[in-house]
Amino acid sequence: MTRHPPGLYVLFFTEMWERFSYYGMRSLLVLYMVKGLHYDIIKASAWYGLYTGMVYFTPALGGLITDRYLGQDRAIVLGGALMALGHFAMVVDTVPFFVLALTLIVLGCGLFKPSVSVQVGTLYELDDPKRDGAFSFFYMGINLGGFLAPLICGTLGQKFGWHYGFGCAGIGMVVALVIYGFGRKHLVPVCAARGTQLEPGAPQRSTITPSQWSHIWALLILSIFGNIAFWATFEQAGTSLTLFAEQSVDLWMGGLGVTMPSSWFQMANPLFIMVLAPLFSALWLRLNALGKEPSTPMKFVLGLMLVGGGFAVMAHAGALADGGHKVGPGWLILTYFLNTCGELCVSPVGLATVTRLAPQAWVSLLMGMWLASQALANLLGGALAGEYALMAHGAFFRAPMLLAGLSALMLWALVRPLSKMMQGARPPGAQGPTPAPVPPA
Repeated sequence: MTRHPPGLYVLFFTEMWERFSYYGMRSLLVLYMVKGLHYDIIKASAWYGLYTGMVYFTPALGGLITDRYLGQDRAIVLGGALMALGHFAMVVDTVPFFVLALTLIVLGCGLFKPSVSVQVGTLYELDDPKRDGAFSFFYMGINLGGFLAPLICGTLGQKFGWHYGFGCAGIGMVVALVIYGFGRKHLVPVCAARGTQLEPGAPQRSTITPSQWSHIWALLILSIFGNIAFWATFEQAGTSLTLFAEQSVDLWMGGLGVTMPSSWFQMANPLFIMVLAPLFSALWLRLNALGKEPSTPMKFVLGLMLVGGGFAVMAHAGALADGGHKVGPGWLILTYFLNTCGELCVSPVGLATVTRLAPQAWVSLLMGMWLASQALANLLGGALAGEYALMAHGAFFRAPMLLAGLSALMLWALVRPLSKMMQGARPPGAQGPTPAPVPPA
């Protein structure tokens, strides 16, 4: 049988609508703070970095609570409900409700985010050849939601009013909960590879072996030297790149006679993922067949080099804009293209690696800690974006370029020892192609 279990499709659409709500709100967040709440760029960037950082930090605590007390099923329901309330609180245009909204979304993400990814892994045995393809398909749901969000929520928020965009994001979260509620009966975990059969979402406990400790340390090192640097650079999309699009890019669409909302540029990343994913998937398969597929750490090095190249493009575009002229949209599109290629070497690779290497008793916790490294990245990225208004654009965009480049060199020096530490789950060269998102057949 080559078909995936029905639970995968339940999780696909659940995650798609949850990401629709998150990226819909995120596409408007900085613009809302600057234009709606009248924050300066430094304050808005700091709030953005704090918010997105906490979104990725709380899954570490949420993963621990899930593993020990709630189980994935109840964590998803509770977390989703908190996020829906948070998105609807954004409709009220006051600072207290703004802070309340961000707090509810952060707490909800802490429970929801690690649990959904973990549930994908529980549907398959560790040696099931469909496992990597399942994560590829699941990742497509993330990016389909991310593509639709700026188009719908961004347009509503910028053209008709902030509360319309934020309210639409809240509706998306409710749809995610409804889909999960009706489909949760299909989420029966298969644990034959570990010699157990568990109830869906039940808390789990087991002994950690020395080999598994090696895997845990490898994940920690990879998150520090790879994940943090990549996402601190990449997440400029919601801050400095959005502000650059708003202020320094010619948004007039002469053929249509309209001005394009600056938030639309955030559709470029998920659109490129859906177009490029099959090509990356075919590339990994071909290299694997030849015995030349890069190791997981080496894919992170490639991802850092690509995102650094994207900001090299922006450094040139920024220098042109420093002359007082608005630049064409092609510069941003090229940057998003290179950044997306980098993401395809990092994000699905990381998700699959965590579920493959993490001990079952700690899988939600370690998924949460993996996401928590992105919290530090977002805090760093927000602090960096705060300098956008204080520096010439060309000089500013050289900073993330250098951050990514230097991190790639540091991680490249650690590729061989990290690859050895990751041995055990699957032998090197036989681990199969690391998933890049592919569309369903």
